Amino acid sequence: MISGVRRRSLWLYHFNSGGCNGCDIEFVASLTPRYDLERLGVQLVPSPRHADVLVVTGPVTALSASSLKTVYDQRPEPKIVIALGTCACTGGIFSSCYNVIGGADKVVPVDVKIPGCPANPGTLLSYLSRLRGVSTSGKR
Repeated sequence: MISGVRRRSLWLYHFNSGGCNGCDIEFVASLTPRYDLERLGVQLVPSPRHADVLVVTGPVTALSASSLKTVYDQRPEPKIVIALGTCACTGGIFSSCYNVIGGADKVVPVDVKIPGCPANPGTLLSYLSRLRGVSTSGKR
């Protein structure tokens, strides 16, 4: 999985499939100076066609399932998917709702699940730095 990913930078595409937006706020917080994902070369891209990693937040609803599948299909190989937050992993507190299918793995293959309500930006930082081959301390 790691061999095909860019060595110098990771480009992320964020897909919110529903939910309370708690994980979205924490995801955006990971881009602020406190966590500073950009120092690792991580950037958000506006198109899934340019993304190395797809980050999914929120439970997958009946309405968002087809959009998630379309976004996944548009991405180049390797198609790495991160489910960020408990809702994206399992459906979370919304799993018993009539319009919720469940976690992202019900629609697309998920490579890593980062649980939490909301998910911790430090955990995302740690995983992305390992994916890139660089620890958070900057050592190779």
